[in-house]
Amino acid sequence: MPAFLHLRRRFDLLRHPFSSVAGRSFSQSTSIPKKLQRVRDHGFDNVMEVEKKVRRALSLQSMLLTQPSASLPFARLNALARRYLNFDLDEVGHFLVKHPSVFHVFDHPVQRLLWVRLTPRAEARLRQESAALLSMLPDAVRRLRKLLLLATPSLRIRLEHIRLARHDLGLPDDFEQSVILAHPSFFRLVVSSDCPDDPRAKYVEFVDTSADAADDDDAADLRVCAIERAREREYRERGTDAEDSRFAFLINFPPGFKIGKYYRIAVWKWQRLPYWSPYEDVSGYDLRSLEAKRRMEKRMVATIHELLSLTVEKRLTMERIAQFRQAIGLPNKMKEFLLQHQGIFYISTRGNQGKLHTVFLREAYRKGELLKPNDLYLARRKLGEMLLQSSKNANLDRMMTTLGRGRDVIGSRAAGDRRTEAEDSGCDSGVESQIVD
Repeated sequence: MPAFLHLRRRFDLLRHPFSSVAGRSFSQSTSIPKKLQRVRDHGFDNVMEVEKKVRRALSLQSMLLTQPSASLPFARLNALARRYLNFDLDEVGHFLVKHPSVFHVFDHPVQRLLWVRLTPRAEARLRQESAALLSMLPDAVRRLRKLLLLATPSLRIRLEHIRLARHDLGLPDDFEQSVILAHPSFFRLVVSSDCPDDPRAKYVEFVDTSADAADDDDAADLRVCAIERAREREYRERGTDAEDSRFAFLINFPPGFKIGKYYRIAVWKWQRLPYWSPYEDVSGYDLRSLEAKRRMEKRMVATIHELLSLTVEKRLTMERIAQFRQAIGLPNKMKEFLLQHQGIFYISTRGNQGKLHTVFLREAYRKGELLKPNDLYLARRKLGEMLLQSSKNANLDRMMTTLGRGRDVIGSRAAGDRRTEAEDSGCDSGVESQIVD
């Protein structure tokens, strides 16, 4: 009986040579596995740890800027933060004291109460961000046009969804007036006839201006994806095989990601698989075949890649991506789909106790830094650098600048002139001389 079982076992192995070897099963399929375990990349997670502090600082900053004097009593700010921002009882005080380079706590000269205001350095950063936002407005117009082109075939996206993602797209808060209505040759604001009073019924449509020859070239350039430009750049710099790089993506797996033999073959075949461009209308194609479904899956990868490329910091929360699902044709199970391509995207759960999922474009970053930073990204990054500065160094800088101001007051300059000049320069010498312990 044991001999018969042994012969049967050898016969099964001859029929299915990869079904079982040394107790391990191997798949003969060359498709990328649907479910993969997420591998952490600490470079991106560290970015989100800093972003956690930045979001809290921005929320407190917005409360201060809503006041005419850009300042609030500490008790009032503490109550508002606990009510609307879910701060703990003593968390606001600890946060303000821990980051004196951004927030200044001082004694009110009349009320004799603790008040909070932004430091001149923080105000200078705000002015720098506003200037960068204004200078990059033509780029923001172009990004919005490309975003509307992704919504084929309707070429329109709900206004409320764009409003929620305006910070990521580099759009100003008044983008409806300064971008959409200010460029009627590019955009059209449409109100749905079903619910005309509902603000969610407003849509932004792409206006086709390809009637002229010059505009036709511009429209063709808008439909060129970022990955296509990256392929051309890689082909010119490294001289890779044209057939292998024709439909390939730049893949960089996170450290510790295990790449097996069959997974490597599957990725190689997937890289050579043709697909339709995200800007191409596929509504007239027959998508029932297996080959068409595979091309559509790769097209979704290219669509998410293009969406992240349109953002200022080449990252976007999964919730923001999901709100464009119906407009640009994205899958329902977004997280599983992105985990299937960890060499292209990275999902970070840091920053909000695992409730927030931020999707990074891996090729745009190196060691947690954006490879091609823009002015708006650099202005926003300064806030993170100020928050990372230790409170001891921030207090020391404030004390030294205050002492330097005291030595320079000998002369005929008035105190008000000195304060205005200090605020314009962005240093902390214009802050009251009290040092936060």
